Amino acid sequence: MVRGPMVLLALCSVLAGCSSLPSDGPSAKDVLQQSKLNGDEKGPSRYEIVDIDSAAVSVLRRRAPDGFSSHFGDYRPSADLRIGVGDYVTVTIWEAGANGLFSAPLMTDRFSTGAKSSTIPDQAVGRDGTISVPYAGRINVKGQTTEAVQHTIEVALEGKAIQPQVLVNVSRPISNTVTVTGEVAAGARVPLTAKGDRILDVVATAGGVRAPVNETVVRLSRGSTTVSVPMTRVVSNPRENVFMRPGDVLTLVRDPQYFLAYGATNYSQKVPFEADSISLSEAIAKVGGLQDQRADPSGVFVFRYEPPAIARALRPNTTLAVNGWVPVVYRLDMRDPASLFVAQGFPVFNKDIVFVSNAPITEATKAFQIFNLVASPVSTGASLSTAIR
Repeated sequence: MVRGPMVLLALCSVLAGCSSLPSDGPSAKDVLQQSKLNGDEKGPSRYEIVDIDSAAVSVLRRRAPDGFSSHFGDYRPSADLRIGVGDYVTVTIWEAGANGLFSAPLMTDRFSTGAKSSTIPDQAVGRDGTISVPYAGRINVKGQTTEAVQHTIEVALEGKAIQPQVLVNVSRPISNTVTVTGEVAAGARVPLTAKGDRILDVVATAGGVRAPVNETVVRLSRGSTTVSVPMTRVVSNPRENVFMRPGDVLTLVRDPQYFLAYGATNYSQKVPFEADSISLSEAIAKVGGLQDQRADPSGVFVFRYEPPAIARALRPNTTLAVNGWVPVVYRLDMRDPASLFVAQGFPVFNKDIVFVSNAPITEATKAFQIFNLVASPVSTGASLSTAIR
């Protein structure tokens, strides 16, 4: 007499607690319903839900990944390098005759003449942008080409030296350099040449990359702006191999691109791209596909933050595109054969989360398993009681 009510009570308790059953993530129903704050359909959104279809893929193709060309443009340096503060400069002065300010007197041997030139040792350009030249005084060189400085010194020495001719050489260019550090063979301050040097030129001068190219990120800091781009994109896309500017800092960081796989996949793990880019089809294949006994084929989701412009293109009425990046949840229904074509064109970006929810039958199976655990002791107790009687 006790067995029936107790078993019924256990069944009701288990079914009432289905929503709190052990799980490794939300169900597809939860993801859709909880997009609104407090479950209110008219309330503010917590994230946008977007079905992965041809329209969404078309919008995402317009999403330009963060790049050097979009931030810095294709800066082309001047053909003539300019002298800057901190550079070391050598000045050599020639005179037309002997016994001048910078030339030695004639020697007694009628076949020999004195030296007609003199070299002023290396000197650093001061903070005021000048160097010192005997009999010419302080010469402003900051921002000037070597040809312009030569002419300035020659004019300053007119009437003092004998038809002076001047050669100015920057022996140690400090201002016209870029700093290269990180995953390079030899981090250094690399001088820029007059022809102009691109990112890969500077990296090669520093000895090349130590880490695998597909695991390396190039981080370019210019002024107050820092942009990171995968090395594979710099190598494959000439537009990203931009010209360097004096004072740039180039840091190569070993930071493989990856996505996170959760839920009813055969492998839940952090998965490296091992390529410049991958599609959703490739991402699913990398984790061994969906688990036949657990997965909800209509509950394949990609969690990502999108730029406001992309969010507005996907959801023109979105209210989330006001404070920076917008949380977007993409949904793929793999019960539709056409979704397999769409998934091939849907890009997976660095640090995306690919989540596959459990099928509803999986939750029901868990509930009945728990029910059996609860009901078994009750049934066993009833049987023992009957046997004693």
